[in-house]
Amino acid sequence: MSAPRPTAHQLVTCLWFTGQAEEAARFYVEAFSGYRPNTHVGAVHRSNIDVAPQGETVLERGEVLTVDFTLDGQRFVALNGSTEAVPYTDAVSFQILCANQQEIDHFWTALTSDGGQEVACGWVTDRYGVRWQVVPQVLFELLAGEDQDAAARVQSAMMGMGKFSIEGLMDAAKDAYGAEEE
Repeated sequence: MSAPRPTAHQLVTCLWFTGQAEEAARFYVEAFSGYRPNTHVGAVHRSNIDVAPQGETVLERGEVLTVDFTLDGQRFVALNGSTEAVPYTDAVSFQILCANQQEIDHFWTALTSDGGQEVACGWVTDRYGVRWQVVPQVLFELLAGEDQDAAARVQSAMMGMGKFSIEGLMDAAKDAYGAEEE
């Protein structure tokens, strides 16, 4: 399937890999496809030349240069950029907003599989080093509620979690008498 060319007013995220661009694109599409519509691998572009900046061969003619892929309507490009890894950092991450615990469990498991790592507070690092935040949509409502004491309890509970538990966040939002916050 060939992806449409981006428009002049569209942002496309480019992720840098060292020879794993196609593998990574397929990994992400597999992780998202069961839960997010409009998720697919698009065009796979191969290099038309040997790429050897500064005399070091980075890519040989015919090898995968870029892979277009889409996750839940958001366009990405996976780029085989060099022979040396360029590490990702926590400074850039992708949030996956989840409607329920089943989605949280799915994305958490998928992204930590085969070498990914659980971090804290809803964060995971996948096997390629990309940072993700697997977040329940209800968290934002709980933190923005009018009851600042309930929001503080939710924030404290959130800070102590690895993978988010919607039930745990909802329990934290309850007032001292066990009633749900309005």
